[in-house]
Amino acid sequence: MIPIILVFIFSLALLLWSADRFVIGASALARIAGMSPLLIGMIVVGFGTSAPEMLVSVLASADGNSGIALGNAYGSNITNIALILGLTALISPVSVHSSVLRRELPLLLAATALSTALLWDLILTRPEAVLLIGMFAALIVWSIRQSRREEKDALAQEIDHSLPQEPVPVKKALISLLMGLLLLIISSRALIWSILGIARSFGIPELILGLTVVALGTSLPELASSLAAARRREHDIAFGNIIGSNLFNTLAVVGAAAAVSPLSAGPEVLRRDIPIMAALTLSLFILGTGFGKRQGRINRLEGLTLLFAYVVYTLILIKSAF
Repeated sequence: MIPIILVFIFSLALLLWSADRFVIGASALARIAGMSPLLIGMIVVGFGTSAPEMLVSVLASADGNSGIALGNAYGSNITNIALILGLTALISPVSVHSSVLRRELPLLLAATALSTALLWDLILTRPEAVLLIGMFAALIVWSIRQSRREEKDALAQEIDHSLPQEPVPVKKALISLLMGLLLLIISSRALIWSILGIARSFGIPELILGLTVVALGTSLPELASSLAAARRREHDIAFGNIIGSNLFNTLAVVGAAAAVSPLSAGPEVLRRDIPIMAALTLSLFILGTGFGKRQGRINRLEGLTLLFAYVVYTLILIKSAF
């Protein structure tokens, strides 16, 4: 048992480190290619931090482990909103100035509703996976257009300020990107192997592990970047990390995993996990849009409420596992 736990810890640490290398390399290449700061933030950084979720879910699906694939994606969404955004708001109340982010919130609600509808029969088929991936592709096109129209958006200004000002050589950026991608694949495979070993040893359902340990582990890049942004009072970056990651998880991660192999879900996913994810997404929409005010805001009390919801949900999962 101890060797398996050590493999889990090492592979998770390697996964997070390689994801960071991947994002740094991709961001540097995007800047060299002349991409706008807003587009780098919305696509390269926002979606790049979800690379661990993508690889873990796709590899789990290829091995026939639907519980890990779905639990990782949906659990990461719950973790992003309840834990990460809750902690971020406790450090510094989050004010949403970006009009682009406020326009992304309805898209996240629509993506959550679509994902729920497709999984209503407890199976996600390949044609349904293509629909999710198609919606994600449409989102990319929309993001590109927004980046061209909103160059002065608050999010664009924060991202431009946070990106390294010194140019990175192309060779160095390519090495960082390729090394990060290679190690992401290796560490994801090792992580899944160790998770399955732990699940068999303790008799814990794969879905529970996916929703808790795996989801929390693969969400650490979002946690680190959001907390760092909060300390710098770059609230739109912190909020944008959550929206971008959840859109990527709901559409691209679940879609890619189901495209590899159709995903099956137990009734508890519809009864427990998706309603929690949908409720948190709705609360994110309400808080982020600000009830018709000029800007959305998440204060410390609301952040504490989100954290409380995460603790309660985790306790429910632990109770159901034993």
